[in-house]
Amino acid sequence: MSTFVIVAALAGIFVGGLVNILADNLPYSLHIRRPHYADGTSRPAIAWLGLTAFLARKRSTPDGKRLSWRYPAVEVATSLLFAFTAVEYGVSAVTCFWCGIMAILVLITVIDLEHRLILFVVIIPACIYAIIGGALLNGEISDKIVFRDYLIGGLAGFGLFFLMYLGGFVFTYLISQSRQEEVDEVAFGYGDVMLATLSGLILGWQALIFALFITVFAGAAGALVFIIVRVLMGHKYELFTPLPYGQYIDIGTIVMMLWRTPLINYLQGF
Repeated sequence: MSTFVIVAALAGIFVGGLVNILADNLPYSLHIRRPHYADGTSRPAIAWLGLTAFLARKRSTPDGKRLSWRYPAVEVATSLLFAFTAVEYGVSAVTCFWCGIMAILVLITVIDLEHRLILFVVIIPACIYAIIGGALLNGEISDKIVFRDYLIGGLAGFGLFFLMYLGGFVFTYLISQSRQEEVDEVAFGYGDVMLATLSGLILGWQALIFALFITVFAGAAGALVFIIVRVLMGHKYELFTPLPYGQYIDIGTIVMMLWRTPLINYLQGF
């Protein structure tokens, strides 16, 4: 088991490198370029991974364009998620399936944080992948849910967040009227609706309920941290500042993927 966990963690580093490459390219084009610095200069092979770029002192170009800490952070985060998955599910097809989901969720999070976009080119194949995995592996993932529960979860995630999406337009309209100025931002984007759909397809409706509770509390905590940091840095906080929400949906989904049974049993105890 320990050997498999190590292998999973190492695989996570390389998959994290791939996530970084996709996050650099997909918001702009479907054409995937070789790893490059911010100015477009190709990175040497030793710097294709963020970790090796930092360790080999290849973080910067001769002109001083530097790789951000996002690159090694994504690789380490993906590695840890793969390792946790291997610990929880062992050597199994479920582990391979879950690791694929983890990589997708990390990619979605990075792009959403940097560009406030949840791309259809990522989310639609991810939904198909989740449906196929649920159809083939539902008995191994949990003996308490069947394949239709994943489909119901997808519909529930879509329906709930689509209502919130429509409510966001109403909220934006009311704010525009009160300020007597046009407000272009909405509380929820359609990408968040599709991400909640993906979460339901991954978890099934039973675990989705708990994942959404985690999402709400994580979102509230994240907003509070954002406000505190802004104030401590001497910046004025403006009401109704739009913040990316996709990462909180991802957090709720990942927590329920890894610790579904103990968390449900614990929460049902209240």
